[in-house]
Amino acid sequence: MPSAPHTSSAPVARKADGADPYVWLQNRDTDEVLDYLKAENAWQEQQLADLQPLRETLFQEIKGRILETDLSLPSPWGPYLYYTRTTEGDEYARHYRCPRPADDSQTLDESAEELLLDPNELAGGGFFSLGAFSISPDHQRLAYSLDTSGEEVYQLYVKELSSGVVSSLPFEDCDGSMTWANDSQTLFFGELDDTHRPHKLYRHKLGEASAELVFTEPDGRFFLHCYRSSSERQLIVGLDSKTTSEAWVLDADTPQQKFVCMAPRSEGHEYSVDHGLIEGKWSWVIRSNQDGINFALYHAPEKPEGVPERSDWQNLIAHSKTVMLDGFSLNAKGLTLSLREGGLPIVEVHPQGLPAYRVQLPDAAYNLYVQDTLEFESDNIRLRYQSLNRPPQVWQLSLATGEQIVLKETPVLGVFDADAYVSQRLWATAADGTQVPISLVVKRELAGQTVPLYLYGYGAYGESLDPWFSHARLSLLDRGIAFAIAHVRGGGELGEAWYRNGKQEHKQNTFSDFIACAEHLIAENITTAEQLVISGGSAGGLLIGAVVNQRPQLFKAAIAEVPFVDVLNTMLDPDLPLTVTEYDEWGNPQEPDVHARIKAYAPYENVAAQHYPAMLVIAGYNDSRVQYWEAAKWVAKLRDRKTDDNLLLLKTELGAGHGGMSGRYQGLRDVALEYGFILKVLKMA
Repeated sequence: MPSAPHTSSAPVARKADGADPYVWLQNRDTDEVLDYLKAENAWQEQQLADLQPLRETLFQEIKGRILETDLSLPSPWGPYLYYTRTTEGDEYARHYRCPRPADDSQTLDESAEELLLDPNELAGGGFFSLGAFSISPDHQRLAYSLDTSGEEVYQLYVKELSSGVVSSLPFEDCDGSMTWANDSQTLFFGELDDTHRPHKLYRHKLGEASAELVFTEPDGRFFLHCYRSSSERQLIVGLDSKTTSEAWVLDADTPQQKFVCMAPRSEGHEYSVDHGLIEGKWSWVIRSNQDGINFALYHAPEKPEGVPERSDWQNLIAHSKTVMLDGFSLNAKGLTLSLREGGLPIVEVHPQGLPAYRVQLPDAAYNLYVQDTLEFESDNIRLRYQSLNRPPQVWQLSLATGEQIVLKETPVLGVFDADAYVSQRLWATAADGTQVPISLVVKRELAGQTVPLYLYGYGAYGESLDPWFSHARLSLLDRGIAFAIAHVRGGGELGEAWYRNGKQEHKQNTFSDFIACAEHLIAENITTAEQLVISGGSAGGLLIGAVVNQRPQLFKAAIAEVPFVDVLNTMLDPDLPLTVTEYDEWGNPQEPDVHARIKAYAPYENVAAQHYPAMLVIAGYNDSRVQYWEAAKWVAKLRDRKTDDNLLLLKTELGAGHGGMSGRYQGLRDVALEYGFILKVLKMA
């Protein structure tokens, strides 16, 4: 049974008989489980009680850098400018619009400002997550969805903007998506199955009590989602597994018709679809891997009798062995490609009838993406740029000329100089000789010295972990702690092959790459093992769990947020949310060779009688992606087996899900807790 709160010893979880002695922690909502989690929370607070003044200092310090009352860039659409405001003291931004000026400037007429949605009022002090926020094409209605538990199950609402009347739609188990047809009366929304997978699409006509089922995806590997094309002329249903895709399309002007398949699924063929103008003609634009793993772009003109056959697809951007086509954006004036080359994001613009060009950038390691394509007929798009030492900027890019204008830079209050920090790109050599990129930032006056360092990693699903700026991180940098990101295999930083070489039978590469990055930083005298803190969340938590088992002496401390550490038991249970959809990422352990492979690295399975770094583990009780018990079981087993006296703390957010507590101030307090833990372990508190 769990120890009582505020005792001199850590909580001890009872061990049950059988292969999994802590399986009883999966008995959700029982008194025994809740008492144990509360005891762990109390132990964590007790062990960090001496940090309370520092945590408050950190919170105020971080908050003091943020402009609490601010205005987003207005987005022009139709007769209005749409934007959000944050106000000091409020957790969430409010949503507004005002009439669009006749001169097409972005000057706000605050006297005619209209409040569309106030999340602060809707949250009521509890958990709050806004899913859809979708204005109808005639600008008369707002469709929105709310999750008030963190379980990522949403309630749907429609607000009549002229009267303010809000209607709750009588549908359950919704995924939060809401997509308008062009009649501004018909909504499409998704439904979750028992494993939390969006698997059905419904059509609902406002004023009617029911909804019509229009699509069902029976294969448990595939997720369903619906969206409007860039041209706003088509509705598209995407069906995607980790390895295979299928798209169905419908004219947005005739929402009562049936969706038509663009190209029947073929195992291993991944593609996505949009609709716009190519050489002045209405065309389908398709990103596909049919010619190679780094994807190519195709187009096919509209056909009056239906969608074009796959044989009609014409190559627009050829496949490259060295450049990954991550995505694309369309508007009437041009095509914008999101590429990856040499581990960095590239934006390449193809204006209609003009030569293509690439956006030039100032830093060695950075984050760049298309934030907003604006209206389909716009001459401009908006890009978002940031780096480890430069706060985010939103640029207006003229498609025809390439001219860039900085529309907004996220302010950093107080004394801040981006050039007071050095951002670098380093390369570590992995065990098999592969070069692994590292992004590093350190205070300029400490560059070349050996300093404490916080190393972050993820490495899964082909997701690219491009460098990002953090107001909070300045509190570490200014205290002499460097920050680095290990861009390990399993992510998408160096293209599709980089992803594939860090999944399934190659998953160990993710862990050995991270270890190689840590060793490189130590070998180059940038840090030492006694000064190295590591962190990761979700699949990155699996990374952290694996490397502290494999090389615990390499790290001083580790933070694992909502960590996917009980991977073998989770993947053996197809009734758990998302398990079947994950087979393409991790493998199906019902197969003996896959079972052995996962068991060899699964953090929970490999906890050993050895010394471990100090550890802070964070879970969300309502997390539908990584169940709370993964962290709880892992910590219980670590307590039983580890041979050191280093801190081992578990914090379970009892009212939150995968993303932690909602609200910007709550998030800052969570960061202050983690930073306080780091400073305590490094004896810098």
